[in-house]
Amino acid sequence: MSTTPPSKSEVNVAVVGLGFMGVTHLKSYASVPGARVVAVCDAVRQPVNGVLSVGGNLGGSDDLRLDMNVVRAYKDLQPVLDEPSVDLVDLCVPTHLHLPLALAALKAGKHVICEKPLARTAAQSREIVAQAQASRGFFMPAMCMRFWPGWAWLKQLIDDKTYGAVMAARFRRVSEAPGWGRENYFKGNQSGGALLDLHIHDTDFVQFCFGRPLGVFSSGSTRFSGAVDHVITQYLLPGGVPVHAEASWLMQGGHGFNMAYTVNFERATVDFDLARGADALKVFEEGQPARVVRNEGPDGYVGELRHMVDSILAGRAPTVVTPQDGLSAVEICEAEEKSVHLRQPVVL
Repeated sequence: MSTTPPSKSEVNVAVVGLGFMGVTHLKSYASVPGARVVAVCDAVRQPVNGVLSVGGNLGGSDDLRLDMNVVRAYKDLQPVLDEPSVDLVDLCVPTHLHLPLALAALKAGKHVICEKPLARTAAQSREIVAQAQASRGFFMPAMCMRFWPGWAWLKQLIDDKTYGAVMAARFRRVSEAPGWGRENYFKGNQSGGALLDLHIHDTDFVQFCFGRPLGVFSSGSTRFSGAVDHVITQYLLPGGVPVHAEASWLMQGGHGFNMAYTVNFERATVDFDLARGADALKVFEEGQPARVVRNEGPDGYVGELRHMVDSILAGRAPTVVTPQDGLSAVEICEAEEKSVHLRQPVVL
């Protein structure tokens, strides 16, 4: 894909899919300089007098009010793709729709950002990547943890060896079963269960920090979707560092959502636990009292959308996360799914 020369100071955005993630993205664009939402699209959910409301894992589910003098609402994607003023198509639809809608938007010459996972299977993901390479628009998988405060900070610590080398790392992402969108999430052949809904975040972050694993050894179980709804994976990494991650939809009612990590460096332990609220991120160094680190700034949703919009305005493809990164994350998760069923390690 060739570099597109910058030619404008504003990116006109169409958000497709108006569930929790679509509303989250719509709210986030208000904090993205240069972004202007001009269209929304959903076959079922439409703004009512300009108002959208939905809940989700991370809260922030207050009603969203759109200015319908600026934003046009559609039920079908094709009129959106036919609209010359739309620059960026933001896909927040169920996973099984990623392939056809991403291909259509790319073939229409639009820039595209697509929510995770890139697709249900690696084969489908490769189709998207191939089309992205052949299209004039930029394509970015929305892997928000690469931009999330505390996670981006951790990546920098690892790269800079601030506390020396990593000796071990553990990531955890668990929740009750989704209370919304069950008609999609509970069809594991389409959604991939918690493995592709939750766990892919940490799988992608592991490859971001430590490189693509040589293999995986996973165990898991199913309860709701017929796919993997609880997974624990040991990543077999090139450097041999012991790194594992857990994800689950099996938490009982009232537990809510939690994400956490513990990384042991040579000279410090860094520990994040969302349940600690404002004190979520702590650093423990030998001979010093524990200290809280507060990472200011926007969340990862705003971060990823800013990166996409800035890239379009600059006329260069996004670099923090690439189409190949999104494909690789699905390939690793597919190997994990296979490992769960075989009950043995799987080589990548």
